[in-house]
Amino acid sequence: MLDLNHAKATLDAHYDLAPSLEKAEATKDIYDKMDRVVSPADWAIFAPYVIEINRLKKERNAFILAHNYMTPEIYHGIADFVGDSLQLAIKATEVEEDVIVQCGVHFMAETSKILNPSKTVLMPDMAAGCSLAESITAEGVAEMRAKYPGAPVVSYVNTTAEVKAASDICCTSSNAVQIVDAMESDTVIMTPDQFLAQNVANQSKKKVVFWEGSCIVHELYTPEDLRAYRELQPDTKIIAHPECTPAVVAEADFTGSTSGIINWVETNRPEEVMLVTECSMAANISDSLPDVNFAKPCNMCPYMKKITLEKILYALHSMEGAVEVEPAMAEKAKLAVTRMIDLSKQLNV
Repeated sequence: MLDLNHAKATLDAHYDLAPSLEKAEATKDIYDKMDRVVSPADWAIFAPYVIEINRLKKERNAFILAHNYMTPEIYHGIADFVGDSLQLAIKATEVEEDVIVQCGVHFMAETSKILNPSKTVLMPDMAAGCSLAESITAEGVAEMRAKYPGAPVVSYVNTTAEVKAASDICCTSSNAVQIVDAMESDTVIMTPDQFLAQNVANQSKKKVVFWEGSCIVHELYTPEDLRAYRELQPDTKIIAHPECTPAVVAEADFTGSTSGIINWVETNRPEEVMLVTECSMAANISDSLPDVNFAKPCNMCPYMKKITLEKILYALHSMEGAVEVEPAMAEKAKLAVTRMIDLSKQLNV
């Protein structure tokens, strides 16, 4: 467990991290990417960390992968690549640097390590977990296989290495329908997200059976909330993530992964849009879309928000928080992940 007091004392002893208007001005080109959502006062706090992280990652020969749910100062300030789970997994296979810093949640760091066993993969806070990953075990996968003999197991990438190793192939929210449709069996087991599985079933000819896990962010949205907002703002476009319930998805104008959501908004440029997903999404893309007004329902992921500039800097400074996966398990898990990546490229999704 990360000792925050020790980390702060260590950083204070090595770096000048006091809020600085001078450093804020020196990084104005970075701040311009987020000045619609980050105040000048906050940027004066963030800028010293951003400067030190960007300097230190060069010294460490490190590459920072960041999920779309990271906060703007991470997303725009220090990330070398941002994307959804599929994009991060693919990029992890292409990183040339010796060190990967994973700004997301633990299963993402595990995936990067599985794909890069010889690299150091740093997780700024090991406590950044995931309700989906915690909802299923390898025993749960075995239980589903016993109930549906011969059915392939398609496990969401939001799972532990242990569960990936027990699965036939992985999927993400951006390729789940295509992955399921590509399976030869008429029945397909999906774990662990029941709502993603139900939404896939509504678009597939396969019989989809599922484990009853869910995302603590997306399960909170209700169709009643969306209908009430439409009554107030009928012209607002509502965009939902497929981890939401089918009833919520039915109310949406578009449903897609985080990258799919970004692409839809950039392409369609609605006057006002509501992103029914983790609330950092709207903040991260709003400055590049000044003509779009973002209505901001805000269900925040407490796990994603455990990753901060301070923790990232400490990880790079100390080189602590290295993620390890037992080699035999990693090899099996890698098969499921690489099958997903290869099939996604083959299907062009």
